[in-house]
Amino acid sequence: MSEAVAPTGLPYHRLHEAGSPGWWRPVVGICIMLAGLTVIGATVALIPFALWYAATGANVQDSLTTLVDLKHPTPAGLAYLNVTLALMIPLTWFVNRVMHGLLPRWLASVQPRIRWQFLLACMGVAVVALVATLLVGSVVPGQSGDVGTKANAFTSTTRDYLLVIALLTPFQAAGEEYLFRGYLTQAFGGLFHRAWVAVLVPAFLFGLAHGLGQSVPVFFDRFAFGLVAGALVVLTGGLEAGIAMHVLNNWLAFGLALAYGDMASTLNPSGGSWWSIPVTLTQSLVYLGLAVLVSRRMGLATTTTARVLEAPPSRV
Repeated sequence: MSEAVAPTGLPYHRLHEAGSPGWWRPVVGICIMLAGLTVIGATVALIPFALWYAATGANVQDSLTTLVDLKHPTPAGLAYLNVTLALMIPLTWFVNRVMHGLLPRWLASVQPRIRWQFLLACMGVAVVALVATLLVGSVVPGQSGDVGTKANAFTSTTRDYLLVIALLTPFQAAGEEYLFRGYLTQAFGGLFHRAWVAVLVPAFLFGLAHGLGQSVPVFFDRFAFGLVAGALVVLTGGLEAGIAMHVLNNWLAFGLALAYGDMASTLNPSGGSWWSIPVTLTQSLVYLGLAVLVSRRMGLATTTTARVLEAPPSRV
């Protein structure tokens, strides 16, 4: 049997069309991924923590109860959340291979791989967009939120949070991008064959995934991020721009929480103001424009060339 080859000119959100046929495949895949986000990943991520608590002689049940209580977060609790979301990367790889017959690397980009030079360039672009955001936020009312003006004391807890944020947050951000802008974008693109559906629906689910009790302004902030990250996947042909923006956003949010606020308010935003919309739009539009410009200058492909999609069949 010959290997499957991606048709030339296929955009990122339609890559599933080159995989195994059947409308039910993305439907089942979407259900698996949503179950993975809410149940599978959360359960599997408990295992190393449970083993650690048992090995150190701690009360496993009480320790796990404290671990998953994100309303009163701890460094270990943030690590658990990050590991849970990072597990979405191998889960998307598994579902893409088993359900669609596509090699995992086709979730990264149309090339198919992570384009590291572009990813690093997007980190710089994200810094520029954040600077523009901070400038606009400084003149827009109601932007102080849960961040105070007096710096918090540096403690051992602060140190532990910093280690978790520096080492695990990039994997957490990448996990969310592989799920929402990766697999779900390709799944809805394969079902409906429309770029706007492939961007809009995952962005809406991304907003909902951050909490059903969130205020409308907070939801809009997440939804707008999802729209921009989804549009960037289509316009640049891969996940790199969304990952870079996501990592830097989270580093900034967690860093400000450690320096001037508290982690509980950052992980459980309940308020929010409509004045945040111009700030959100500033970051989104600046980053969108600059990231697309950089991708064009680098000559990145946004559609497939003739590349192998499937692994060769195993021989008995």
